[in-house]
Amino acid sequence: MAAVIADENVYSEAELLDVPAGGAEVLQPAGPEGNIQGQVEEFLGPHPDYDEEEEERKYYRRKRLGVVKNVLGASFGGMIVYSVYLGLLQMQLILHYDETYREVKYGSLGLTDIDNKMLMGINVTPIVGLLYTPVLIRFLGTKWMMFLASGIYALFVSTNYWERYYTLVPSAVAIGVAIVPLWASLGNYITRMAQQYYEYVNYKEEHVQEQKRVPKGACHQYVIIFQSVFYIVFHLCFVFAEFPMILFLKGYLSDFHHTLFHVKQCGASGKNIIEGFNKTVLQNLPPSTLLIEVESALMAAAFISMIIFLAVCGAAYRPTEEIDLRSIGWGNIFQMPFKHLRDYRLRMLCPFFIYSGFEVLFGIQGFILSYGVCAVGLERLWILVMVYGLSSSLCSCLSLTLLLQRLPRQVILLGGTTVHFILLVILMCWSTTPKDPSQLPQLLILAAFWGMGTALNKTGLSTLLGMFYEDKERLDFVYTIYHWWQAIAIFIVYLWSGLPMRAKLAILLVTLLVASLCYWQMERRLAKKIPFRLPRIPRPRHKVKGYRYLEEENSDESETDLSDLEDEEEEGRQIEEKYKGGADSFGSDSPGQDRGGARGRRRRQENAAFEHDGEEGNYVRAM
Repeated sequence: MAAVIADENVYSEAELLDVPAGGAEVLQPAGPEGNIQGQVEEFLGPHPDYDEEEEERKYYRRKRLGVVKNVLGASFGGMIVYSVYLGLLQMQLILHYDETYREVKYGSLGLTDIDNKMLMGINVTPIVGLLYTPVLIRFLGTKWMMFLASGIYALFVSTNYWERYYTLVPSAVAIGVAIVPLWASLGNYITRMAQQYYEYVNYKEEHVQEQKRVPKGACHQYVIIFQSVFYIVFHLCFVFAEFPMILFLKGYLSDFHHTLFHVKQCGASGKNIIEGFNKTVLQNLPPSTLLIEVESALMAAAFISMIIFLAVCGAAYRPTEEIDLRSIGWGNIFQMPFKHLRDYRLRMLCPFFIYSGFEVLFGIQGFILSYGVCAVGLERLWILVMVYGLSSSLCSCLSLTLLLQRLPRQVILLGGTTVHFILLVILMCWSTTPKDPSQLPQLLILAAFWGMGTALNKTGLSTLLGMFYEDKERLDFVYTIYHWWQAIAIFIVYLWSGLPMRAKLAILLVTLLVASLCYWQMERRLAKKIPFRLPRIPRPRHKVKGYRYLEEENSDESETDLSDLEDEEEEGRQIEEKYKGGADSFGSDSPGQDRGGARGRRRRQENAAFEHDGEEGNYVRAM
């Protein structure tokens, strides 16, 4: 009985002290302090249901969805901008061409002269784009450059509310200034998103966690997919650009019997765009209120594109990366595009860049107007342009066959080259008959195939640049060169508008053959593993201010700065890859790089010896 009572007392004491009975180990002291400590540990400790791997997987899944959102935002933003721009420009040029509209609406204002100056500003200003584009992108950043460029296009729309020389011409010059930076930013942005997506998919890999250089070819599939998605969406701008024509201007146009009354020759046998085209193309003048409504709708679309670039598209780089790359000096930034041209891959792709500018403008201005409108009339212009745009959009996904069928990368560019070569030969030998709408099916087929060649050309070039420079920190230098050569080509097309059609076709054909030959030679050099020369972006040079930089571990040091050991390993790997003759190495085709690397290592050794001697108080110069 006494034992039972003793046991009951033990349990009572255990319950009072909140510990297990039977003399178990006391985990917490009795009293309120022990209860508070237990609650704090329970609150701050890990949740029993917390799974670190699962949470990490969810985090990177959200990151990947954010990258997809950025790509779609940039694609739809660019598509809306160019839909507004091309649609307004087409409507404006048609209205200003009509003599009755000019005399009744504007009297002696001289709209034709204003239009010529406006087109000159759009086509001539991008010639100097190579000089200011890298500096402008460095100053604003990739995302903000896209936002600013879309704002300039919106400014061009707003000037059409008050059509005067001092409103239209300056806004056209501003568009010419923004063309090359916009496209360089878009190309860099899409490729950068492919690099980020690879990092978020392979976040467990050691080289991703340590922020080392990715393996060769690792990002290729994402570059192909994202560039294809971008051009699938972007080429729809040719479709949406015809909405003002369909919904507004189509009902005011005269039929082809009136507009083509004096036209005698079309196509390859013609000269200029359309010889003998009637000076009046409108049956009735559209009311001013309707014009204001259309321009307001286009203005609203331009603002939507600005909001998409601002709110939907995320930053391409971290703030520290932007700061580091701005601190390398404006002189170095200015020189980088010219230094990239030392890479023989870019030099041999320059003829393709030029042809890329030729073929787009010829497809819209030469083929659709000189062959299409000359035969079926201005009222069917929208059908030809929409078929061209739809074909370009649908055929942009053909580059995905590189992933599905494991085809070589040459297939896309050479496929587009073959399609355009056949079409150029057909167009040189065949001319449409004026005032013959029965030729519309043949014209639609040719427009669809020309759109296919355009899609393969654009997607192939952008994908190829993304593959070549997948591990570069910045790609806007490379895309600046690409779109600057395109701007040069567009300026040449602007100058040759008075040439006979067969002369234009001959120039296109020769350029296409030269571009194909240079591209074949480039691929041959890469197959022989001939090393190419590629400049390295200089290190950021931060200004030393304050005591923070005197600490042993600098918290403000950029992540892009490599340690001395990493530099030595990098240079040693470059030299080793060069002498191995690797086709995808970052070696140089001149021995100066090796000497430069040796000098750099010697200088670091001297600096280390100097600092070591200085710590001991001996001022000994290392030799």
